[in-house]
Amino acid sequence: MKKLLSLVVIMFILVSISACSSNSSNEQPNDNNEVVNNEMEMVEFKIGITVDLDSHYGKGLLEMKRLLEQYSDNKMTLNIFENSKLGNERDMIEGVSMGTLDMVLSSTGPLPNFSPMFMIFDLPFIIKDRDAGYKFMDGLKGQEILDSLESKNIKGLGFWENGFRNVTNNEKEIKSPEDIKGLKIRTMENPIHLASFKQLGATPTPMAWGEVFTALQQGTIDGQENPLVGIHSTKVYEVQKYISLTEHFYSPAVLMVNKSKFDSLSSEMQDVLIKAEKEAREWEREYCRQMDTELIQTLKDEGVVITEVDKSEWQKAVEPVYKEFEDQIPADLIKALKDSK
Repeated sequence: MKKLLSLVVIMFILVSISACSSNSSNEQPNDNNEVVNNEMEMVEFKIGITVDLDSHYGKGLLEMKRLLEQYSDNKMTLNIFENSKLGNERDMIEGVSMGTLDMVLSSTGPLPNFSPMFMIFDLPFIIKDRDAGYKFMDGLKGQEILDSLESKNIKGLGFWENGFRNVTNNEKEIKSPEDIKGLKIRTMENPIHLASFKQLGATPTPMAWGEVFTALQQGTIDGQENPLVGIHSTKVYEVQKYISLTEHFYSPAVLMVNKSKFDSLSSEMQDVLIKAEKEAREWEREYCRQMDTELIQTLKDEGVVITEVDKSEWQKAVEPVYKEFEDQIPADLIKALKDSK
């Protein structure tokens, strides 16, 4: 009987040791002494953009994908859908809100439809200096604007770079505001953008980005406006002879994730996502800054006529737009952005 009892005790000890060993192979403490399961299922974020992977958006997201996989030990990744495969920017933002899409990197153009606070970025010449803009966007006021999306089940992770927008056309060199009168210019579907070009005497024509190249090629529209990185990566210069460096709008982009999906992540995985996004955002901003300098010569080499303008002349021409929208944008936001230095 004693031998039998001893045998049972020994077997119990062996089973216990085996169970502990099994648990230790699947779990390990992180820096916060929390247990992380190494056999957790891969978390994939399906993300859409309207441009290709060779664009500033695409390259920035590829950098984020690399960082996300590195910091999560390959437990998190991005699945990037380019060239409007998942719809235009507004479609994709709505998808993120509803949870049919995990993430989107979009210009701020459609975002006033989801939160009026984003209208601050649409005012012409409100941002004249990148670094001042970054200070505002990365500060408390910028976070307040991002947080305004949460009521739509969207979490704004950060402001990325689209850049200073410039006017292109295939009709003539545009130097002064007078030169743009009568031209049909594609804009985003954005009330302040539309009002600004109407004030200049142009005919603003909202159009999904995926349709723009063909419309320019066929002469349906005379021109469009975009940052140099977008003009180059989408080869707009092939159907537009003239670029005027008006820099009339500064166009940030926002990386957004479905809030329910973000909230479902462990605190550790949330931290990894936030860390990877921040570093990729900084990388993408620097890339855009460098490209703005390099692309002027690159586009000249492609035969494009690059025209410098007197921006103060353009700024004065669109001043009435501020008056038109001042009741729709919190005055403290306008003041904070103007005071950013």
